[in-house]
Amino acid sequence: MISQAMAQRLNAQINRELYSAYFYLGLSAQAESMNLRGVAAWFFAKHGEEQQHALKMYRYLIDQGATVAFSDVAAPASVERGVLPMFERTLEHERSVTAAINELVDGALSEKDHATHIFLQWFVTEQIEEEATVDDIIGRVRLFGDQGQSLLMIDNELGALAKQMATGAAPQSGAAA
Repeated sequence: MISQAMAQRLNAQINRELYSAYFYLGLSAQAESMNLRGVAAWFFAKHGEEQQHALKMYRYLIDQGATVAFSDVAAPASVERGVLPMFERTLEHERSVTAAINELVDGALSEKDHATHIFLQWFVTEQIEEEATVDDIIGRVRLFGDQGQSLLMIDNELGALAKQMATGAAPQSGAAA
């Protein structure tokens, strides 16, 4: 059984994960409006992943006999149009999630809550992957540009990556991830 304080912190993280899902859904809609179907599909796949993250925490709290308490999910701020600004904002967002996960780990360690500490290790690893993937996409957009054929290439790669994400397949070497 986890402490009430840890349960409250995990409930707050569930809210952050749901906000992340909302954030990515907004970016997916924005990309759709720009006729970037691959970028939209990638952000939509991220939307689903974030919902799954929230559900992992939900299940953990239930399994630990803690109360799940939902709170309002804020509307995400708008992001400047353009692929580069969308992914720069995404990296900023993922870094804030990493900081929140790290705070949860610190809390579990300070409480000597070994079960929660072990549970959170999956999220620590996931955040490393999340930031690296987005950083790679930004690097590719900066290298190749976000216009014409370069944008088409990136859009196609992200569309293919979204399909891999949907099937649970690991990204292939050389893909945008």
